[in-house]
Amino acid sequence: MLLEHILKPRAVAVVGASTRPHTIGSDLLKRLMEYGYKGGIYPVNPKGGEIEGLTAYKSVDELPAGVDLAVLVVNAKFVLDTVDACHRKGIKGLVVISAGFKETGAEGAALEKALLERVRAYGMRMVGPNCLGVVNTNPDVRLDACFAESLPVAGDIGFVSQSGALGGGILNILKDLNVGFAQFVSIGNQADVNAETALEYWENDPDVKQILLYMESIPNPENFRRLATRISKKKPIVALKAGRSAAGASAASSHTGSLAGGDRAADALLKQSGVIRELSLCDLFATAKVFSNCPIPKGDRVAIVTNSGGPGIMATDAVCEYGMQMAPITDETKAKLREFLPAAASVKNPVDMIASAPLEHYRKTVETVLADPNVDMVMVIYLPFLGLKDIDVAKALMEIREAHPEKPLVGVFMTTNEFFTTLSNMKVTVPFYMYSEDAADALRRLNDQRLWIARPEGVVPELAVDEVRTLAIFKAAAAEGRRELTTRESLDVLDACGVRICRSGMAHSEDEAVKIAETTGYPVVMKMTSKTTSHKTDVGGVRVGIANEAELRAEYRDLVAKLEARGLLDGLEGVLIQEMVKSKRELVTGIATDPQFGPMVMFGLGGVFVEVLKDVAFRLAPLTDQDAKDLIHSVKCVKLLEGARGFTPAQMDKVEETLLRISQLAARHRFVKELDINPLMVSDRDGEPIAVDARIAIDPEAVLKL
Repeated sequence: MLLEHILKPRAVAVVGASTRPHTIGSDLLKRLMEYGYKGGIYPVNPKGGEIEGLTAYKSVDELPAGVDLAVLVVNAKFVLDTVDACHRKGIKGLVVISAGFKETGAEGAALEKALLERVRAYGMRMVGPNCLGVVNTNPDVRLDACFAESLPVAGDIGFVSQSGALGGGILNILKDLNVGFAQFVSIGNQADVNAETALEYWENDPDVKQILLYMESIPNPENFRRLATRISKKKPIVALKAGRSAAGASAASSHTGSLAGGDRAADALLKQSGVIRELSLCDLFATAKVFSNCPIPKGDRVAIVTNSGGPGIMATDAVCEYGMQMAPITDETKAKLREFLPAAASVKNPVDMIASAPLEHYRKTVETVLADPNVDMVMVIYLPFLGLKDIDVAKALMEIREAHPEKPLVGVFMTTNEFFTTLSNMKVTVPFYMYSEDAADALRRLNDQRLWIARPEGVVPELAVDEVRTLAIFKAAAAEGRRELTTRESLDVLDACGVRICRSGMAHSEDEAVKIAETTGYPVVMKMTSKTTSHKTDVGGVRVGIANEAELRAEYRDLVAKLEARGLLDGLEGVLIQEMVKSKRELVTGIATDPQFGPMVMFGLGGVFVEVLKDVAFRLAPLTDQDAKDLIHSVKCVKLLEGARGFTPAQMDKVEETLLRISQLAARHRFVKELDINPLMVSDRDGEPIAVDARIAIDPEAVLKL
């Protein structure tokens, strides 16, 4: 049992029902009655008597049998005793409206903990505490057990809100937009029922066609990812995730860590789970409208029908900017359009009917374009000309939508607000927007969902590594109490994990450096490795393009002299002599750890520009093979890897494998807190990705517990 007793109860008890007007106990009871709840309604008030024409029971113990849901509107100090009484009565569902729990401090948190323990012990499910309530608009249920201002409008949305007041506001606005919902759950403090509970419940509920989430936190990211990844393949999940703070980022010392600020982890989680993220209520409503009124398209080809050239051009720009195609309209369709459109009209895409277009031209043009096999979605633009009424065009589009439901159809009506007010009082079956950019964005969301559904599931591969060698390196550093591995140790870890590193050797003297260089072959790179200095470039610890023995000796002596002058010579372990990989493309990848979400893998443009251009992206570990592909293609510099500007194409399978290998390291060894491979060079010769430099930070105490 998940939420049946809460969202589809046979009878409801309102504990704390009141005769005092404009109190929650009074308003909530009235809402249940006014909305026409199909089950029994039982007010509970210590005074007994009658409330709103219903018999009021003095206690929960006096209630008749068969009550599934109790809505608690009592002082927090009475909640535990009330839950005990509900248990005695066999009530399995609770909605605790009452505030005064963890949101008030330590004492309230302790009370909430005790409440949850009791609910779990009794085998109940609870929404809240500190919540707005729940709604189910199914005509066989008609449950409105919340105290939002407006009575709910039936629709296909399952809506979860962590904020009660904001949730109520969203319900009001959705009503004005004529977008209805099937079920609503205000989770409040989410002590028991949370967004994941609702997701799982709605996964196979035929009433819910799309899921909206307002979240301020994701308590269990791993479980959320598992559920949302599966459910988003069946129905769209759209989230407004608030709280974009930089928790934990300020302490990061690596490039990867410093770029992981804000809510990178939450954003990565939502992307990997197929959740469409919106950053504003305006965008949330726009997306909800399009999913409520349009099917998922078969492709990304968009046709535009307009009565004005300028907006058609702007719409075309927006379609292309959002990664969709302008549909190549067939010659047959163009010929049909020429049969009735004036000679001045353009029958190319965008189809410009010109300003004199009458209502009949709108009908014929839209129907003709919708029938074109090369068209997957249609945007219709209206500007007021020559007395043609906006509402008449809108009604015509809705009639066409009813006759041709197989393709998405959206309207852009650049008219007065009075038009949209009129729509709010009608049954609307086409999403209407004021601006073409908003409509293009909505079509993009449909296309995003299409692509997500078509995306392969993805697997987390098991890659062969030298685990014994890897752990030995970590334990040696931890035994010395070091948080930072040396460059040599970091590269050795990557080598043990199967990441391709450049050929190299560690030298502890000038002569030894020369011998290694002779083996490696000139030109070489010389890098200092130190247990006390992590950023080598700050002290001139990286020397590149050393062409021969004489240059190598000179650079070695200069390095030693500079370190000695700064008092840093004692920390020098030696120098790393590496093959010099010839590459004009420097990438960066690594691991950053979010305090709540755990390890993330970063990928993007590297070298000295990493923190300036910030062309990077993140995904949570462990990565699937599909996550690795998506991560690579989510940054602009991917074009350099694909062979742009005459570059040798990168070995993309090897780049993906590199990401998967460091993801595996991060997932298996949570004591690895930060990792930088910068640069990860792409060889000009054959496109192989090669780790040239690396830094790893660990939690030594966690390593020593192994």
